[in-house]
Amino acid sequence: MEDVLDRSPDDRVQVLDPDGEVVAPDLVPDLGDERLVGMYRDMKLARRFDERMISLQRQGRLGTYASLAGQEGSQIGSTYALSDADTIFYQYREHGAVVARGLPWEYLLYWMGHERGNAALADVNVFPLNISIAGHIPHAVGWSWAAKRDGADRVGVAHFGDGATSEGDFHEAMNFAGVFDTPTIFVCNNNQWAISVPRERQTASETFAQKATAYGFDGVQVDGMDPLASYVVTKAARDRALDPEDGQLRPTLLEFVQYRFGAHTTADDPDVYRDEEEVEAWRERDPLARFGAFLWDRGLLDRERVDAIDEAVDDRLAEMVDKAEAYDGDPDDLFADAYAEMPAAVAEQREYLRTLRDRHGDDALLDE
Repeated sequence: MEDVLDRSPDDRVQVLDPDGEVVAPDLVPDLGDERLVGMYRDMKLARRFDERMISLQRQGRLGTYASLAGQEGSQIGSTYALSDADTIFYQYREHGAVVARGLPWEYLLYWMGHERGNAALADVNVFPLNISIAGHIPHAVGWSWAAKRDGADRVGVAHFGDGATSEGDFHEAMNFAGVFDTPTIFVCNNNQWAISVPRERQTASETFAQKATAYGFDGVQVDGMDPLASYVVTKAARDRALDPEDGQLRPTLLEFVQYRFGAHTTADDPDVYRDEEEVEAWRERDPLARFGAFLWDRGLLDRERVDAIDEAVDDRLAEMVDKAEAYDGDPDDLFADAYAEMPAAVAEQREYLRTLRDRHGDDALLDE
């Protein structure tokens, strides 16, 4: 499977076509039936999670949220190719990677304004969510370098959007990874839009994958709406990161070509900058429909099993929402985590808030 990385950056890897037909039989991964169905189940969970979070936000029960719809294939497929010990560094749209790591119910708390939701991710080797564009990529490389120096068989996986490739942090991290030969997998989620800026205005390069050439390692373009292609290429990149052949560098840049079906966030109106015809054309490549057709043709899915998966997904999400909404946050948390040692001025602010709460009660302070 290693040879899948040895190709031109514009030679896009695809295993399944949009109809779920196998177009590269030699690349179909050797995965058990339950593993394949598990991937589909997690893709369904990611899609329904997305829909549920947007619904909650529209009802005022959740903060601003970034939709993943359309990118389930790359997120689930790539994470399934990793070891649970590998650490994922993600931007803010890769909820599917969190789903593939078990989706702790506390994750909802982050989107409801509680930092505990970020803290819970550490238990499943997911680095805290990053909002600053590309700011987490150097951290991923630093973590990977430390893992290499410790002799650990672990890789760091950095997810980011196509817009992040216009940031200095991306290039600095790529250069460092090449120079110090770190076991890092760079995942560029090319969903065609960086908010309202189209892909063609991010770079004059034919592909994002070819940017790796400047830093001495391989870049591979992948059909990101194909979960099997995403799995195969990520698995090969991980194998190389841990055990490269002579003359090979450990890092790899993967460009997952896909599309963001929804808005950039729930604060965005994509109708202002893109046509619905474009969206519908990409929906014809829906990763869920594509992978479902593949499994159905293999006899791994039928109507009864799909209905059971849908019911289990909805039940799980309902339970998670109930837990998250029952959570009683502590206002003191507003002052935690920003500093290793709290400055006197911040401590004074915390004490002032405590005084107000004692004097007036929380209900009075929350009264609009």
